[in-house]
Amino acid sequence: MAIRATKYSFEFFPPKDQAGEERLWAAMSALEPIAPDFISVTYGAGGSTRDRTIRITSEITERTSIPTVAHLTCVGSTRGELIEILQKYKEAGIHSILALRGDPAGGPSAPWVPTVGGFNHADQLVELAMEVGGFEVGVAAFPDGHPASNGDLAKDVDVLIRKESLGASFATTQFFFEAQSYQRLVESLAAKGSSLPVIPGILPVTNVKQLVRMSELSGTPIPANILEKFSAIEADNDAVQKLGIEIATQLCEELLELGVPGLHFYTMNTSSATLEIYRKLVTK
Repeated sequence: MAIRATKYSFEFFPPKDQAGEERLWAAMSALEPIAPDFISVTYGAGGSTRDRTIRITSEITERTSIPTVAHLTCVGSTRGELIEILQKYKEAGIHSILALRGDPAGGPSAPWVPTVGGFNHADQLVELAMEVGGFEVGVAAFPDGHPASNGDLAKDVDVLIRKESLGASFATTQFFFEAQSYQRLVESLAAKGSSLPVIPGILPVTNVKQLVRMSELSGTPIPANILEKFSAIEADNDAVQKLGIEIATQLCEELLELGVPGLHFYTMNTSSATLEIYRKLVTK
């Protein structure tokens, strides 16, 4: 399968300590030879790692030749502070952001309380970034439905189309496990006249407890057959990673058959599983 025409991108999160930072740079060094099309860096829950996100994203831009996409959320920032963050990104040579509402400090299920003088929704961030100017703006998409939309796919599609109309030029998805969920979303967008490229997000599972926790936080369902397979080998880390690679590779192959614009890997700041999936795909 000749797929290098497909874009590859990786997501990292800001480390909490020096040891975590060393692991991040080690993972990035291992993945850099793939020549990813971009690397994105997240905020922590409640915007808790905002300053580290700005620093790490700036350092990636400075130390590598890889384009970076910095996350920007509504959490904990006034409009004026968001403008300052955008200016810091611009000064650091970062010209792509992912505009997200973000999760409250108590996690996705906690009540949303807007910051006084700030924003309520990601579409306001898209507007602001376009107003500041000089940015390519991405947004989030949810193949299994946004947690707040209660299964209303039409509502999710309308929200994405509004963000596209305001200037968003691409979307990356929450992780998911079934290609038909992605296909349903992009077909629904196309039916409404959208041309927004939607890059599927892939999670190479390496830890079952982590998977369950992420599923709970994001509202992403784990298909029963997949959860059963992982639960049966939960105590064997090597077996879990091997199965995670197998499941993710199969999903990627199905998505590539659909003609996706790229593959975005949630690395969890490690490289081995993502590298193995990539190698399996490019040697098919």
